[in-house]
Order: sequence, then C-alpha cells, then structure tokens
Amino acid sequence: MKKQKTIIVVGGGVGGLELVTRLGNSLGKSKIADIILVDRYHSHIWKPILHEVASGSINTNLKSISYFNHAYKNYFQFYLGELQDVDKERKTITISTMICRRDGKIFKKELKFDILVIALGSISNDFSIEGVKKYCIFLDNLEQANLLRNKMINLFIAKSSKREHKFDEMKIAIVGGGATGIELCAELLNTLHYLNKYKFEGYNNYQLKIYLLEAENRILPSLSESISQDVHNELEKIGISVLTKTKVNKVSQSELQTSSSKKIHADLIVWAAGIKVQDFIKRIDGISTNRINQIIVQPTLQSISDDTIFAIGDCAFLQEDKGGYVPPRAQAAHQMANICYKNILSMLERKKLKKYLYKDRGFLISLSKFNTVGSIFVDSINKEIPVCGKIARILYLSLYRRHQVTIQGLIRTGLSIVSDNLDKYLRSNHLNLY
Repeated sequence: MKKQKTIIVVGGGVGGLELVTRLGNSLGKSKIADIILVDRYHSHIWKPILHEVASGSINTNLKSISYFNHAYKNYFQFYLGELQDVDKERKTITISTMICRRDGKIFKKELKFDILVIALGSISNDFSIEGVKKYCIFLDNLEQANLLRNKMINLFIAKSSKREHKFDEMKIAIVGGGATGIELCAELLNTLHYLNKYKFEGYNNYQLKIYLLEAENRILPSLSESISQDVHNELEKIGISVLTKTKVNKVSQSELQTSSSKKIHADLIVWAAGIKVQDFIKRIDGISTNRINQIIVQPTLQSISDDTIFAIGDCAFLQEDKGGYVPPRAQAAHQMANICYKNILSMLERKKLKKYLYKDRGFLISLSKFNTVGSIFVDSINKEIPVCGKIARILYLSLYRRHQVTIQGLIRTGLSIVSDNLDKYLRSNHLNLY
C-alpha cells in the first residue's frame, strides 16, 4: 500500500488557516495525505481586528476559533507548539510546547513532513531601539491586545480616582503610522470617549491626548499620497495629534525621545512600527531569508532553498517582476494561500506549478465609528477608485466575513453574523472592559 504524504502547515493565521482548512477538506478527507497544523496558540483570531480587541469593542469569545475543534471538523490534526527547527535533510521539524507556565516545563516533539508550509506571519519590529521591548506594548497577538486593553482601562480608572475628583490629563502615544497604528488610534479614542458615559467624575474628552508618531514624511507611506492625506485629515479632525518626520531614538517608562531631541511624555506607549519575522527563522540552516527574516520564495511560493518548503503571508518575501515586492497584507496572505493550495495539489500530481501574481484589490482603513476611508480596484474599468463613509465601512467589514466563509463556510458565517448582532444588542453596545 502506498504511504500517505504528510503536509505540515506551521502558523494558523489568515493564510495558514485558510490553506490547512482546504487541504483538510480535500486531501485529508479523502485520505490522500495527512494534514497537520502547528501553532503556538490554542485558537485563531483574525489579526486585522486585534485593535478592536484592544479597545474592548468586540467579544473575543465570538471571534476566536479553536484550532482543536476546527481540526476535528475539517479532517486535519492540530499540534500545539512553537517551531524550533527545520531539518531539510531528514525532512523533519522540531516543535516545543510549554504545558504549564508555572513550572516552565517544555516538551519537544519531532514531526516528519513531505511538504512543509511556513505561514508564521510577522511581529512588530523594534529596530533594536533602546527601551522599546521593556516599556512598549505590542499588538501582535490576542494576549497583547488584552494586555493593552486592561492597562488602558486601569490607567483611566487610576486617573479618575484622584482626590478632589480632578482628572489628570491622559496621554497615549502610538508609534507607527501604518494601518495598525492608525486604526488603533481611532478605536482607543472611541473607547475612551465611551468611558465618559460611565460617569467618571472630573473627566471630559478634552483631557485625553493621543499621539501618532511616524518616522516618514507621511503616514501610510506605502499608499498613494491622496489616501495618506485623507486619513491624516480625518485623524486630526477627530482629535489625534499626527506627528510625521518623528523618528523615535529611545523609550523610557513614560517618555519617548526623538531624533530631533524632542521629548514626548506618555502614560501608555504602543509600538506598531514596521514588521519582521521571528528571529529564530534566520538561524535555521539552509533557509534563505532577507534582513527582516522573511523567507525568500520563488514565484511558485517555494523557498529558493528547497522546493518542498513553501512560505506564504507576511513571512514570505517575493520580488515582483516590476521591481517591487508583495506587501505584507491580509489580502496577499489570502491570495497566496489559494495559489499554494493549487501548487501542492499539482506537486502531488507531478504537474507544473502556478506562479503567484499579487493583485492589489485596494486598501481600506477603519477609523472606528468616525469614518472608513480608502480605495478599491475595479476590474471593469481597470482603475482604483476612492471610497469613504458607509460604503467603505460595508466593504471593510466584508473582508472579515470573506475570511470566515473560506474557513467556516456560508452557513456558519451567517450564524456568526446573527450571533454578533445578538451579542451587541444584549450588551447594549457596551464595551468588553475585562
């Protein structure tokens, strides 16, 4: 009897979970291959909504998907663990799992593969700047999002508990003028305004200050100047202080020092500047990476070092024919997962593999309840058109629902929409504070 192939996907983010779900329902269900997912966390949450988790805007219990449960329903296996090493010669990966943080016991396991897909995503890049790791909060996972929310609310309560009901000015600094930093600014502002409804004495919206710091000449430097300017104007309209050409050189407990020697005081500092892949990737023998540890791939999404190893999403670096590179966006991860799925099937059938070509479908930025702005690419006119307001908001929300449909199907996604609306109604639009 012919031995089944083993396909391992490491990382259950946007691209990884979409890919492993499709592989499970085709190759796993028909027993053509054993499909395995490895992730360091128990559950999946769509990374682009982490800023909403941090602000308390959504119920994470309704948004997260258990990997164990999802694996059972979709014909693949799930291993809880963190990738430690890849042995290309022996076709094995080593993963480690900490079962109990209290005693710190780490268990290691070796898994054999015929095809390996690395879909680890990315984390914030601290650029080795002094004080960033120690004093800043990051927004790379659910744990960090919950930490940010709790720190923000505790800070708010502490300031509102001053004697004589005098509320001290509250300052929050967010470093990084990309999508994450911008959306987080708006969500935090909405949350803190919402807390005013809870009747904290001595507080008013004028005592809140949120700074957005960007090292480049403008926010959203990878997008068109018109979108960048529109978003900049919207942020200033709602009261965000946007500081461009402001490079941070050092961070202390409650202060940022810029390259121009300017000092900015902040009670809470969030770091959302730049991305990189986890450092251990560059230490794996025989896998070629770039300066931010992304795995360099061929147009087929196979590593340039080994044809049996694929990389998709933020952790993959693909140079485009025109000289640019595929940007680290959720839409790129979604597209890559689709091509990678087809190429794995082709590889098993010994057929020619497809080349991945990035299709920019536009870019949307949610400014919480205040506005949604961006642009979408329309195929029929072969042109990008600007959108804003309610239409842009509907399009923005549809991105998450499309991801849900891919991994859960139409019926479950429909039920999820009903569940979300019921939850919102029962909470009377209140925040998830803890």
